[in-house]
Amino acid sequence: MYRKIYNLIKKYNTIVIVRHIGPDPDALGAQLGFREIIRYNFPEKNVYAIGAPAAKFKYLGNLDKNIEYVEKDTLLIVVDTPDKKRIDVPKLEGFGKIIKIDHHPLMDDYADLAWIDDTATSVCQMIIELCAKTKLAITNEGAQRLFVGLMADTNRFLFIRDIKVLIKNLDLVKYLLSNTNIDVTPLYESLYMRNINELKLQGFISQNMEITRNGVGYINITDDKLKEYDVDAASAGNMVNSFNYIEGILVWLTISEDVKNKNIRVNIRSRGPVINKVAEEYNGGGHKMASGARLSNYDQVYELIDKLDNACQEYKSNMKGSAMGEDK
Repeated sequence: MYRKIYNLIKKYNTIVIVRHIGPDPDALGAQLGFREIIRYNFPEKNVYAIGAPAAKFKYLGNLDKNIEYVEKDTLLIVVDTPDKKRIDVPKLEGFGKIIKIDHHPLMDDYADLAWIDDTATSVCQMIIELCAKTKLAITNEGAQRLFVGLMADTNRFLFIRDIKVLIKNLDLVKYLLSNTNIDVTPLYESLYMRNINELKLQGFISQNMEITRNGVGYINITDDKLKEYDVDAASAGNMVNSFNYIEGILVWLTISEDVKNKNIRVNIRSRGPVINKVAEEYNGGGHKMASGARLSNYDQVYELIDKLDNACQEYKSNMKGSAMGEDK
């Protein structure tokens, strides 16, 4: 797979890299980091990263605007996007070839060449791995973006449960840092810096989170609340990672009213119950322990909460049954 991807990159003189709408640091880090790495290794090629900008993550770099390319002579690389409808590109048809690099479970088969590894912590991890296994030299600019994306999706390795995956990520970060001279301190500052309004909203969430009988914690952040604290729906949704270790909660979610896009954004995390299959029923999906959804009304929101509560109940029953089996 490494060789096939590398050979396609060598073949095409024009390469466009895209990711999902509403990007996070992993998607942007992979997109922008990969762009810089390909540009450095193949300076004669036209390499672009396109899509809607994300002001919150502007420290990762700028996207390309007003580019010119001919689809049939262009290689399209899609990162961090399992389903076709969420790709931030005007159209998929007509490209010479499409490569998909993703760490989510398979949803849509839209690429000519798909590298899918749902054991990977991030697409940034996969790009580092690709460089380590091929002749693609890593640059400082590329390394900075890839490092931020990997740190964000693992929360500095805290989200990694499998020891083998942890060792692999540590080895890849060692490779990254050994081959560049990047300073990680300002990168951490950019990733974790919060303005005072977000901190106040976090306090509101802490004081008003509701918990279901079986351990689903949730907070509904209406448009009025977003305006009161002067934050957007994306920023509110990202706060889901601030509530990872609360006793008695197995699944937790932030529910943010997104008036601009006429939907309700739901970000979901878990400490055990599988949640992505539930999220897929509500125009969403993701990983077993980290998913999201886009809903059209609050009736759907409470249906989703009920199903997550059932998942928690089933999980606790299974854990109890396993424990009883061990006692025997």
